[in-house]
Amino acid sequence: MSDQSPSGAPGPDPVDPPAPGGPVGPTGPYQGWVFPPTGGYPPGADPSAGFPPYAGHLPYGWPAAGGWDPADPLVNPPHAGVDGWFTRCAGALRRGWRTLLPIMLLTQALPAAVVSIISLGLEPSSRVPADGSLPPGYLGDFLTFGGATLVAVLLLYLVQSVGWAAGTWVVTRQAAGEPADLGGALRYGLRRAPGLYAWTLLVGLLVTVGFCFCVIPGVYLAFALALAGPVYLFERQNPIGRSFHLFRSRFGMVAARVALVAAAVVAGTVVGAVLEAVGTAPLGTDPFAAPGTAVGAVAVVTLAAVLVVPVYLVQLVGLIVTYAEQRVHEGPVNAARLAAELG
Repeated sequence: MSDQSPSGAPGPDPVDPPAPGGPVGPTGPYQGWVFPPTGGYPPGADPSAGFPPYAGHLPYGWPAAGGWDPADPLVNPPHAGVDGWFTRCAGALRRGWRTLLPIMLLTQALPAAVVSIISLGLEPSSRVPADGSLPPGYLGDFLTFGGATLVAVLLLYLVQSVGWAAGTWVVTRQAAGEPADLGGALRYGLRRAPGLYAWTLLVGLLVTVGFCFCVIPGVYLAFALALAGPVYLFERQNPIGRSFHLFRSRFGMVAARVALVAAAVVAGTVVGAVLEAVGTAPLGTDPFAAPGTAVGAVAVVTLAAVLVVPVYLVQLVGLIVTYAEQRVHEGPVNAARLAAELG
């Protein structure tokens, strides 16, 4: 018998692996596939990393007519909408809260409490007389307060970078079904923190300059650069340019997801600030003047910082799921692939 199809041309083998341009159907590659995804892979990464060997079927995450797995626990497939995004965020929190909680307490709440305590203890306005005149040495005290606060904030960003990297590692590996313990997460966070810290400072500087010119440019830059952290951790190249690209390519989708995360962050930050202000008000304008009030101030500040931890969890998970959702629009990707890219 002939091995040719009725048309005379060899027929495609439905179990052949996908061609470099994507899975091949009867008329050629499926439309809309881009391989590798826009922006390329991280240097040295294996494009097939994270996919199990296949024999007679496409690898996990490469269905013949799509490029996504609708059951993937981290990557929200196209057209799944905000419901799918919420479902994957909630799933990540359910899987990882036991590991993520101590990470956020150590790397977010504790440094934030230290910065607040330094600010509360060195803030010189409590020594200004009622008539508004400046006491002797006020300018020097103010410069000391400003310098100490700036140094504390810069150190806070460094410690936070450890937490963001560690949390990303936990969320992604758990979604891929891989082990993710606290020690391994912190070791990964320490390894990736320097680079993430540098990019975080640059993003913060750009957003600050935007707010100085006008509020709207600052808000735009904050939204457009919201994915710079995940881009650096997964791709490790051009975080700012890639974040802008992802934001502009699917403006409405990314803006809506980031707005949800930003609303949670702003609300939590306001609640924490109000709790701290209300709790320290009875302690006087200089709570560190006496041991009793100093202990009370430290306790109040620490409690307020701990109560804000859920906000950090929402911010972490929301941005990771948003980034993963944008990646699937560029080409085949799943949780296993993303876990492999983290390195």
